[in-house]
Amino acid sequence: MRVEKGDPALADALDRLVSPATRGDPMSPLRWTCKSTRNLADELFRQGHPVGPRTVARLLKSAGYSLQSNRKTREGGRHPDRNAQFEHINAETVRFMRQGQPVISVDTKKKELVGDFKNGGREWLPKGEPEEVRVYDFLDKKLGKAIPFGVYDVAKNEGWVSVGIDHDTARFATEAIWRWWRKMGRRHYGKHAKKILVMADGGGSNGSRSRLWKASVQGLANRLGIPVHVCHFPPGTSKWNKIEHRMFCHITRNWRGHPLVSHEVIVNLIANTATKDGLRIKAGIDTNKYPTGLKVSDEEFETINLQGKKFHGDWNYFLVPDF
Repeated sequence: MRVEKGDPALADALDRLVSPATRGDPMSPLRWTCKSTRNLADELFRQGHPVGPRTVARLLKSAGYSLQSNRKTREGGRHPDRNAQFEHINAETVRFMRQGQPVISVDTKKKELVGDFKNGGREWLPKGEPEEVRVYDFLDKKLGKAIPFGVYDVAKNEGWVSVGIDHDTARFATEAIWRWWRKMGRRHYGKHAKKILVMADGGGSNGSRSRLWKASVQGLANRLGIPVHVCHFPPGTSKWNKIEHRMFCHITRNWRGHPLVSHEVIVNLIANTATKDGLRIKAGIDTNKYPTGLKVSDEEFETINLQGKKFHGDWNYFLVPDF
């Protein structure tokens, strides 16, 4: 039997040690130590999780982590409160989860062309019989594109993906969260949910500066009937959003080598993504239209129940229902 089955808390303990969100935590036991598999195993042993370096390496790989060197990409402009925001997000996540309240990580996965286009990766097929696809990747106007917006439940290791066919807008994003709640979240939290925490990137359809996003979150709070708390990741740090290495990477791995010939195929490939750690995903097509260019006037914006937190109210805030 794998050690993680006998020790359900092991995976979370390891994630807390290596997660970028806790990198600047002064209380982190490995802040000033190389996070090698041996050091990680030693620290886990001290915390009551007796595992070896090989087990740690296997768990890290299955969770979407990999060995990476420094990369010269930063040209300056790093926000001075970047690490403090990571610490804030981590503290909020821990607080909500201890209270048994839902914590979700949301983001839009890369848009995909629908049709018999080449999809990276290889699959086992009879020798000399590769699946034939188009030479050029031009949009097929009849089939269109797929816009997967994901919602990952951090505590339950479950997720929902709405596959849109129109545009990636704030209303599309909040509709995806609502569908997650109806299809998955309500079953787990139901009447016990007094609030919900949403971790989102700083830009895109769920950007921190988007008035339409905040107005759409107000609508979501009204539908849920509970306050919706939002924490945005600092600019340029979207890859550290948990949904990226907890869910999206596994979806990409599952559909590698499969031409995404229809929206139905995409939904089935997403919904059949699973991991040894118990990741479970549901998916569905969202055929609604989401026009771009919508504006929220000053008068409309003043009607929403937006309350900023003490620390960076532009990144951390909540909206309460109208009733």
